[in-house]
Amino acid sequence: MSATQSHKRALPAETPSERQTKYHRKEAGQESPRQYNGSQTSNYLSRGRNQEEAFAREQTRRNQIQEAEQMREWVAKEDDFVLKQSKKKAQIRVKEGRARPVDWLAVTLSVIDKDKDLLEDDVEEEDVEVIDPSGIFQGMDLKQLQDLGKDIETYKSLETNVDNRRYWEALKTICEESQAKAGPTLTHGRSGSSVSADIDRLLSPKTLAELMGLERQISGKLESNEPIDVEYWEQLLKSVNVFKARAELKSVYDSVVKSRLEKYRQEQRVEGDTLKRKLDLLLQTTASVDASTEPPNDMHTIQYSRKLDPEPELKLLPEDKHLETIEETEVMQRYDAERSRVSNLGYVPAKQALPDRLVHHQSPKTLETTADSTSRFAAVPQEDFSSATKALYEREVARGVQEDEEIFAGEEEVLTKSKSHWAGKYRPRKPRYFNRVQMGYEWNKYNQTHYDHDNPPPKVVQGYKFNIFYPDLIDKTKAPTYRIEREDGRKRGESFAPAGEEDTCLIRFISGPPYEDLGFKIVDKEWDFSAKRDRGFKSSFDKGILQLHFQFKKVSTSTLYIVICICADSK
Repeated sequence: MSATQSHKRALPAETPSERQTKYHRKEAGQESPRQYNGSQTSNYLSRGRNQEEAFAREQTRRNQIQEAEQMREWVAKEDDFVLKQSKKKAQIRVKEGRARPVDWLAVTLSVIDKDKDLLEDDVEEEDVEVIDPSGIFQGMDLKQLQDLGKDIETYKSLETNVDNRRYWEALKTICEESQAKAGPTLTHGRSGSSVSADIDRLLSPKTLAELMGLERQISGKLESNEPIDVEYWEQLLKSVNVFKARAELKSVYDSVVKSRLEKYRQEQRVEGDTLKRKLDLLLQTTASVDASTEPPNDMHTIQYSRKLDPEPELKLLPEDKHLETIEETEVMQRYDAERSRVSNLGYVPAKQALPDRLVHHQSPKTLETTADSTSRFAAVPQEDFSSATKALYEREVARGVQEDEEIFAGEEEVLTKSKSHWAGKYRPRKPRYFNRVQMGYEWNKYNQTHYDHDNPPPKVVQGYKFNIFYPDLIDKTKAPTYRIEREDGRKRGESFAPAGEEDTCLIRFISGPPYEDLGFKIVDKEWDFSAKRDRGFKSSFDKGILQLHFQFKKVSTSTLYIVICICADSK
């Protein structure tokens, strides 16, 4: 017997319980308990700490990723809120007639915006006018184009919709091209101008798809190693981008027009069906009345009355003498032009304003009910200006505002006391206006102490320029007037406003029919009635326009001299 065999026989045999425990450990993938010395125990604890630190680092990394994702969501929600508010403000400014150029662009896009929330849209789409976006850049100088470019970039950075971003990118491309044309021109000689003309003739008739294909071809040619005129092809690529942007804007505007036309057609179909039902009901009622009414058995004499005779067709009524006289041929020409316009547009334009003189046999109450029932589908009334007044109005609007002026449209709701005397005879209306508020610095003692000419104080109201238009005034011999109305019985010179605030009052403009009173809330200060040209008071009514220009009394010259001295000493 060998030593090995004797050693094996010397090992004690495993008990059944030990074999069962060993089998279960093997099935569970566990090792048999081992005995560790000091160094082995230290290594085991070190590995445990490393695993805990790795787990903590992984957990921290996941938390940072989650926080970054939440931050991105918050920023996206904030940008979306700012974008919605910007679009809503643009619609309000366009409706109130004080829109900036970028407001027209935003409103035009809102007609076909798929992300528009109809429940949050406070402004009716029909009340907002849209324009061709490619024409907004015409007539702007370099400074205006630069400001418009910044506004376009703001909208572009906030937009998340792919189609909307493409719209703003196209506008940015055309704005940059307009800035290049409005800036200092570099003379390239006759060859440069001829090349530009050739490029325009080449690209003008192409569609958007053709321009995109041409862009890919030019980019491939520039990336190739072919011997080409790089300057020519780069200029051609820039021109392709511009024409592609114009085609993109044309596509957007065509979609806007198509959407508006479809909505107008739908409204007119609804209105036509309503009128058809009313006419059918009226015809049925008339037929039943005729059938139930028996003819008289005998003829009887009716006593003559002047009321039975209609008004002579050729007799001119006194209230019609101020109306324009039109020849029959001119009327027929206008009808033909309107028919042609309707045929080309494909829809019937919305109804125009009612005439000044109402029909006598229809009560004002009935007219008011009819207007309310169709106001949803009626157009915004268009005032009938005389040629002289209209020209002056357009000239006043074209002047715009100066550096120290802002457009003033703070109209207040006022009641017209004399309206009840003539409302049944003429259609009441609000006069048009184009007002400005003059802003400037007020150098009082506080501002002299805390501000200088490099860091001026906030601007305050220094005067107003009211231009109210009354082209259709019935009695043109009586000029419109104005008066100041103060609240709570406050008298001139008294102040009820808290410290740091200014008193306000209501200036009411009063005229005869068919115009209602007009009111504006203004700052209540002492007016300057001096005859100086730069600060002079003006109150006149000529050619249907009431002009009231005034400024408030300013600080004295000595005070202004002190301010200048203080500013000079501060240097």
